[in-house]
Amino acid sequence: MSGSLLKVENLTKHYPLGAGFLKKTIPVVQAVTDVSFSVEAGETLCIVGESGCGKSTLARLLMRLVEPTAGRVLIEGFDIAGLKKNLLRDWRRRMQMVFQDPYSSLNPRLTAGQIITEPAENFGRLSRRQRQALAVELLRKVGMSPELMHRLPSELSGGQRQRLGIARALALRPSLIIADEAVSALDVSVQAQILNLLMDLQQETGIALIFISHDLRVVEHIGQRVAVMYLGRIVELAPCEALFARPVHPYTEALIAAAPVPDPTRIRLEVPLQGEVPSPIQPPKGCAFHPRCPLAVERCRIEVPPLVPMADGRVVACHVRAPTMGIPAEPITANSSLSPMAQQ
Repeated sequence: MSGSLLKVENLTKHYPLGAGFLKKTIPVVQAVTDVSFSVEAGETLCIVGESGCGKSTLARLLMRLVEPTAGRVLIEGFDIAGLKKNLLRDWRRRMQMVFQDPYSSLNPRLTAGQIITEPAENFGRLSRRQRQALAVELLRKVGMSPELMHRLPSELSGGQRQRLGIARALALRPSLIIADEAVSALDVSVQAQILNLLMDLQQETGIALIFISHDLRVVEHIGQRVAVMYLGRIVELAPCEALFARPVHPYTEALIAAAPVPDPTRIRLEVPLQGEVPSPIQPPKGCAFHPRCPLAVERCRIEVPPLVPMADGRVVACHVRAPTMGIPAEPITANSSLSPMAQQ
């Protein structure tokens, strides 16, 4: 078994639409389908894709905020996907989440100090002095003045609220933090502060980070590896520098081509992307991207492409590109690690 901090195997979440004995088949929303990857201690894995591709659902599956339809989520080798709530409680300390909207994720009736110390008190009673010391320590760690501990979330700025959310996530000293669009609602200058804060905290504490974003500029700045999702599946997973220097999957190419480039002298890829994202209720047969793909062949319309490892350490799900890029023979399976660090 892999020594990865987090290992996800064939994780799937389908939401049934309605019920009734007269219906022979019940339609389902295929939010996440057959997703596998691993994360090492101290690593940053970014997950990108268009809205509705399953990024946030995947985050909630990892946290067990929603129940998976199938698959496994292993933390330090132990599968938490099927644990009952009373057994899951202790494992929650190892993973914490920073949500997209800092205001709605904070209790408006609690002060900043109470918000920070609440997770720790859920696992053991703290004296008043211990609570205050913990709040002061974490506020300083995220670059906030301890004087703010008595303020309500409504009295803080957006950047301060997001820092408060990060401080709360650190209260239990987790091994992994999942940040779901954690900077998308913030000004550019505040985004840079939060990103640098996360990177500094990672170097200081050694935590792993799963960073979910639709902003490729942010991903290029913070990521070590990047997983590209389309309609609930991972279509490419690669080291960050390699992905942006040479995207292989046509969808990855289109995403990078669509991102604004501040440098007018930099040559951009011209990859027109036609059509709209298909419905997750009735996804296309074969490769889900084939109706919009300029490279699609007949096989793409029939057969779902497996994630195949390539010579440069990335994995790609593409019938057209993968055979031409010097790949090993075997596709990725549930028991294979997608982490280059784990393969060393």
